[in-house]
Amino acid sequence: MASLKELKGRINSVKSTQKITKAKQMVAAAKLRKAQAAAEAARPYAQRLAAVMASLASRVTVSESSPRLLAGTGKDQTHLLVVANSDKGLAGAFNSNIVRAALVKARALEAEGKTVRFYLVGRKGRAVIRRAYPQAIEHMFDTTDVREPGFTEAQRVAEELTDLYMAGKFDVAHLFYSKFRSALVQTPTEQQIIPVPAPKLDAAAPATIGGAVVEYEPDEETILAELLPRYLRVQLFGALLENMASEQGASMTAMDNATRNAGDLINKLTIQYNRSRQAAITTELIEIIAGAEAL
Repeated sequence: MASLKELKGRINSVKSTQKITKAKQMVAAAKLRKAQAAAEAARPYAQRLAAVMASLASRVTVSESSPRLLAGTGKDQTHLLVVANSDKGLAGAFNSNIVRAALVKARALEAEGKTVRFYLVGRKGRAVIRRAYPQAIEHMFDTTDVREPGFTEAQRVAEELTDLYMAGKFDVAHLFYSKFRSALVQTPTEQQIIPVPAPKLDAAAPATIGGAVVEYEPDEETILAELLPRYLRVQLFGALLENMASEQGASMTAMDNATRNAGDLINKLTIQYNRSRQAAITTELIEIIAGAEAL
């Protein structure tokens, strides 16, 4: 049985841990508001750009002369899985859920006889993928020196992916990130980013955007070739913003659970301490009474 001194030390230790988790929860809550606002503000821009892309793609016949980011390589053998993680832990299952979704996709592709490669963004999750696919890591994009990955990092990732694609390193690229729903819900999401899938256009208005008739100058193919790299950057930027919001939501929830668990443990240890202390007092009283009676 633990001594009173040991129990007192454990209670103080858990209280110190509780203060840390409570502080981390408050920091995550403050960061969540900013990250959530940024993610939600980026969504309308991405949706509008997708509408423009859909209008253009509906007017262009995809052929060998089309931009390669849209037409593809003509093959479907080598798949690159772009896994976007964070650099920090203490966020519950945020990172592991993204990695798990990527590994499930990798195994499914291998079952179809495809070749799988990985492009890793962020430090977390690397160890798991390295153990599962030690020879399949194509590139690791380091974000440890970046406080909050943003458009600059999305642009660099887009350029590196485009260079790898043009060099024939892969045929199809899939992006894995966490879609922010709420502080309690973050959904691991898979999205094909290369070749860029033509966004769907409302069949009722194939030549309009938002109900307005649009004429393009210069021609649609020229504009589409210019917009495809921008569209790729926007998709990656949106994924990074969604990841940041999801990470802070998961971190806030995890730290809240840790704070509650620490409180429960403190209560249990306090009860155990009081019982042990009362038992020690009772034992001393019995010894005193027994000694007095012996005299």
